[in-house]
Amino acid sequence: MSRYFTEEHEWIDVEGDTATVGITDFAQGQLGDIVFVELPDVGAVVDQGGDAAVVESVKAASDVYAPISGTVTEANPALEDDPALVNTSPEEDGWFFKLTIGDQSQLDGLMNAKAYAAFVEGL
Repeated sequence: MSRYFTEEHEWIDVEGDTATVGITDFAQGQLGDIVFVELPDVGAVVDQGGDAAVVESVKAASDVYAPISGTVTEANPALEDDPALVNTSPEEDGWFFKLTIGDQSQLDGLMNAKAYAAFVEGL
């Protein structure tokens, strides 16, 4: 499995033609306590850089963007009952949705863990 990151602080795990998407630990830390998550519908087609989900915290609401284009195959049902999972396990149990990858070449424009760490350090 390969993990990539975006400048908007989403992570994406790729396994075959399936990808799992969430927000980074840095992002959840900036947002504060998460109180609500609006997930995309299964079957929704998302475009790279387009709105895919919404996360609301005690501080603000923020869009979650699709790191790549694809079709949503699953939304994380655990977040409906416990949106705080995004705070406690942002890069594991607090994932947002899974999708079938529409264009593998879009992964080339994303950062690896080392590049993302350097990007965050520069903020």
